[in-house]
Amino acid sequence: MTPTCVASANAGTAVISGRARVSHVAQRLVAERLVLREWEAGDAPAALAAYGDEQVARWLAPAMDRVRDPDAMRALLAQWRAEDARLLSPAGRWAIERSQDGEIVGGASLLPLPPDEEFEIGWALHPQAWGQGYATESGLALARWAFSQGIEQVIALVRPANTRAAATVGRIGMEWVGETEKYHGLRLQEYRLRPADLPAE
Repeated sequence: MTPTCVASANAGTAVISGRARVSHVAQRLVAERLVLREWEAGDAPAALAAYGDEQVARWLAPAMDRVRDPDAMRALLAQWRAEDARLLSPAGRWAIERSQDGEIVGGASLLPLPPDEEFEIGWALHPQAWGQGYATESGLALARWAFSQGIEQVIALVRPANTRAAATVGRIGMEWVGETEKYHGLRLQEYRLRPADLPAE
């Protein structure tokens, strides 16, 4: 099942299904196997398993040092929550939680990107969660949420050697735009997705 985004204004929850009722803030995006929800202070140990892993940190854009310990992770989550409170919908950052057991397998983001305010989707998964389609499912949920809020396209930026991420954006249905040095002070591969490019449901 390919996810589409429906938001409940009362509950602040975006439920994945076929028809959209959209709230101004998506506190939760619910996909087939995953829930994307707001980060909480108690998530620091689980978040550290992703952002504290060198295999994950080396691919992040903008460049980010590996988070060293739970205290540093708690501080970073607090910073993200403060920043998210100032963002306009549909932007935000979410913990990626597996529905079957509530385990956090990583994080996802949909953020406006200077200088032209394109919306960039991104994700960081614990290596033990790689290869299970969670990045693809998260990316589709974020894209559908963005499109339901009137965003005309989203982009993804991939480091040239990150073949795993390049394969993921292909599965999401994103089109390669070209190589760019416009964002994050890095040379990156840019991909874009528009509503018509979404995989059939």
